[in-house]
Amino acid sequence: MKTEPLRDPTGGAGSHPAFLAGLPLARPRVADPARVAADVEAILRSGVLTDGPYVRRLEEEAATYLGVRHCIAVASCTTGLMLMLRASELSGDVIVPSFTFAATAHAVDWNGLRPSFADIDPGPLTLSPTAVEQVIGVHTSAILAAHIYGTPCDVEGLRDVAERNGLRLFFDAAHAFGSTHGGRKVGGFGDAEVFSFSPTKVVVAAEGGLIATNDDLLAERCRVGRNYGNPGDYDCRFVGLNARMSELHAATALASLSDLEERLGERNRLAGAYTEALAGIPGIRIPEVPVGDRSTYKDYAILVDPEECGLNADALAAALRSDGIETRRYYAPPVHAMHAYASLRSAAGSWPITDRAAERALTLPLWVGMTDAQVAGVAGAIARIRA
Repeated sequence: MKTEPLRDPTGGAGSHPAFLAGLPLARPRVADPARVAADVEAILRSGVLTDGPYVRRLEEEAATYLGVRHCIAVASCTTGLMLMLRASELSGDVIVPSFTFAATAHAVDWNGLRPSFADIDPGPLTLSPTAVEQVIGVHTSAILAAHIYGTPCDVEGLRDVAERNGLRLFFDAAHAFGSTHGGRKVGGFGDAEVFSFSPTKVVVAAEGGLIATNDDLLAERCRVGRNYGNPGDYDCRFVGLNARMSELHAATALASLSDLEERLGERNRLAGAYTEALAGIPGIRIPEVPVGDRSTYKDYAILVDPEECGLNADALAAALRSDGIETRRYYAPPVHAMHAYASLRSAAGSWPITDRAAERALTLPLWVGMTDAQVAGVAGAIARIRA
């Protein structure tokens, strides 16, 4: 969809700077469509449509990029999370954030495990190690944290809690392919991490995901598990599922990897432009990225203080929509407030930072190809609406 230039990106007196053709929240991009088309033709002619050489190449290139021993391509991040937990032979409770996409908790529940929600840190909005320690119980077997918006978790804090309490540690890294923490790529932390390659992510396969781990046994069980638990002799070793990635999706992901660093640099530049343009607007706060870390900025989120801003996140979203600017309320409601998890609400616990973040969070458009004028126009629209 072509976006027309702003009439007045700064929102001068009496103006109404609308994005007449609409400004989408995200715009998926694959660097070389012609290359993908040629690869698709070669795949179709080969007759090998799934779990073939393109999948193997994707796994090898991803493992090299991430600096991990094993990558296992899967049909989606959700199936990857389900499979990782199943292959780990867990029982009881798994601690998860509630300020996350529902798939984090869904993967736990699908394995017959019980999601146990813990609160988040107010700065980066990622799972709080202190809050995790407070909800550990006798039935807790693992922690499943999430790198929210592409911002890395407090990896060391979570690892220390896990080690002190004899727990497994996993990460939902759906947003974080290319994020770095302490100079290391996200992907090799904890027992395993799982990435998403769906259309709104930084690496795009149309649909797909990737499990990354340095655990040889876990990697082998995930490889077997993605094919129903069948190692090849049809004597299934455990109850797996069909989580295979097709060759067509792998070819798309490989093309998306080719200019990843360039696109991550541009996403960070655009995020910096947003932060500068929004500075000084009362009631607008930006979630923190810890010093020394790099976010993918899969999403650029703001937190809207209704008292200081004069309107809440829902009202701001509606006003921006009238200007043709698409937004999302990631993550409202938080998982613990969803109908699907009503049975867990009676459990002891409160999540005040999660609830406050969910009430205030609003994700703004960000994608490679956006112009500085468009970023300034969104910020100008927010300033005008607030005024």
